[in-house]
Amino acid sequence: MLARANDTNTGLVFEGESWTWADVVAEMSARATWLRALTAGRPPHVGVLLDNVPEYLFALGATILSGSVLVGLNSTRRGDELATDIMHTDCAVILTDAGHRPLLEGLDLGSTRIVEVDDPSSITDGKRPEAFAPSPDDLALLLFTSGSTGAPKAVRVTQGRIARSARGFGFSSADVMYCAMPLFHGNALFSSVFPAMGCGASIVLRRRFSASECMPDIRSTSATFFATIGRALSFVVGTPPDPHDRDHHLRFVLAPESSLSDMAAFEHRFGCKVFSGYGSSENAVIFVPKPGLPPDALGVPLEGLDVAIVNPETGEECEAARFDGSGKLLNAGDATGEIVGRNALARFEGYYNNPEATRERSRHGWYWSGDLGYRDEQGVFFFAGRTIDWLRVDGENFASAPLERILARFEGVTGVAAFGVPDERTADDQVMAVVELDDPTRFDPSAFDEFLAAQPDLGTKWAPRYVRVVGELPVGATNKVNKRALRERGWRVDDPVYWRPDRRASLRLMSPGDVAGLEASFGLHRQVNHQGADA
Repeated sequence: MLARANDTNTGLVFEGESWTWADVVAEMSARATWLRALTAGRPPHVGVLLDNVPEYLFALGATILSGSVLVGLNSTRRGDELATDIMHTDCAVILTDAGHRPLLEGLDLGSTRIVEVDDPSSITDGKRPEAFAPSPDDLALLLFTSGSTGAPKAVRVTQGRIARSARGFGFSSADVMYCAMPLFHGNALFSSVFPAMGCGASIVLRRRFSASECMPDIRSTSATFFATIGRALSFVVGTPPDPHDRDHHLRFVLAPESSLSDMAAFEHRFGCKVFSGYGSSENAVIFVPKPGLPPDALGVPLEGLDVAIVNPETGEECEAARFDGSGKLLNAGDATGEIVGRNALARFEGYYNNPEATRERSRHGWYWSGDLGYRDEQGVFFFAGRTIDWLRVDGENFASAPLERILARFEGVTGVAAFGVPDERTADDQVMAVVELDDPTRFDPSAFDEFLAAQPDLGTKWAPRYVRVVGELPVGATNKVNKRALRERGWRVDDPVYWRPDRRASLRLMSPGDVAGLEASFGLHRQVNHQGADA
């Protein structure tokens, strides 16, 4: 960062204003001095509750330059959840603005100080910051995981990890990084912000992601790179066509967790290559794309990483994935396991104030990613879902992502989420799918059953027993599908749900009587289990 202090290249662009890198570092330095004075030189943990505005970037640099720790607070969390995040990470001060301040009203935050940054003069002074010589092991950031599979955890990020990420991706000072994903998430920081700091590229900040404004912004700012996550790419593809769709300077787009259909649609419409890639907030296991890989591949491990697909119950490596001539997976049950970094544990810097979660990720001296995948004979990896997305039906285990890829082939489907819901008769799961259609009223259950019967790679236990039809899948702050919310509701929803009263029957619309009958079956099942336990 200090290497940018005399850099006259454009460092930041926001809503028509621009700053050179020298300007950006000066703003960061002024806030660094204020931070060190705030707690008499003791580096505090600084919570930041802001949109993607310049003040967020200045605060990020200020914490790094002062030896403080920035805590990226998720602005979509509310009430006790937000208070828990703040207290769990020991925030001494929270930087916010008038728009976000109401989110903090009434919360029990102890002695945490709240500072509004609408007036920058309140958090700066004219003094140069005290010299700070960080160690690579000094804590610099706490980034919350997305929480899509449970309560978010605060990932530790050191000065050394930031420095390493600033050297990556092969960008140069001629690049322009369009940054619309939230800065409280690692995707924006490690794909765009830190590499830009390292090479002197320009950062174009967007206050919040807007699908309709994304490509116009990219055209008007001559952006060369754009990173998305979750379903953001599908929202861009869903905007009306424009005669200027290909009038841009994008070199490529990084879009982890995007669907094959959305990636293909983006490439066809905008003429720009899209890579999926893979990298978690924990940063221990990283896959990199390379030319010639299948479009749904995660890529190959970063050079030097020993990554395997492991059966979490036995600890044994899973067999290689086999595909038919059309690329369909033939041995999903035997090839799918957890993605494990067998020499990646040193890259994992742990979770803050959560030793139990850290131990879970670090068992047996390996890094267990919590993600499922499979690998072909050439060492190319593919994503299969989260470990919470394991389903067990009639004693058979399988993952959700291969099933979701199959269901996404059904005509008219624009998004899919598959997961397990309880079986009213056994301890196993039943498969539920939520399918997103532009017009949910046009869903044809008979055509869907015919489609399923025609899929040669559909496992014998994979056919959904419940199919909920929606106009829009719920997403969180980072545009990832919120499966936790879908699981919690199950089939107890107002949307149309089709089901098979007998698992071999055809799909039909679930009626209020069906719901009542299922509830009664669950009650009887619980009663029988309780009596058996007593006996």
